[in-house]
Amino acid sequence: MNTKSLVLMSLLTAVGAALYLIIPPITGGMKPDFMLTMMFISIFLFPEVRNVFLLAGTTGIISNFPGGFIPNVVDKFITAFVIYAIIVSLKKITGNLIASTVVAGIGTVLSGSIFLSIAIFILGADLPFGGLFLAVVLPAVAMNGIAFFLIYPIVKGLVKRSSFKTAFSN
Repeated sequence: MNTKSLVLMSLLTAVGAALYLIIPPITGGMKPDFMLTMMFISIFLFPEVRNVFLLAGTTGIISNFPGGFIPNVVDKFITAFVIYAIIVSLKKITGNLIASTVVAGIGTVLSGSIFLSIAIFILGADLPFGGLFLAVVLPAVAMNGIAFFLIYPIVKGLVKRSSFKTAFSN
């Protein structure tokens, strides 16, 4: 892990945090998690276990959902390592924008499902999982997919022109 990769991962995480904070809520105060999108981009660029661990920890600490800190941290760690496993096992998808976007969408569905399940369990609330999934997670999948589709090629192009050592350097 070198300083350049840490700086780029930090910048992507900060952009994700800024987007997360300024995007208005969709339903019941919940909003799409653009930190998740930036985490996926960082994992695609720097697919190493220590980077994934660091990204999961840093992106999991921000949640505006009441009682959402623990579900958010747990969901980010599980999602980050599942996406990492997918990327490592299917290395060729990193070059295909459509396949990469599908993986980001799958990661968003996984993250939203884990978050809702844990939050409902911890809060002991009688909230409808299906309703929240349809009202919050599916729009978040669409928004994160579009954001990933637009941002990933830009970041990938900038990284290729620089002296960063990423998954594309090999």
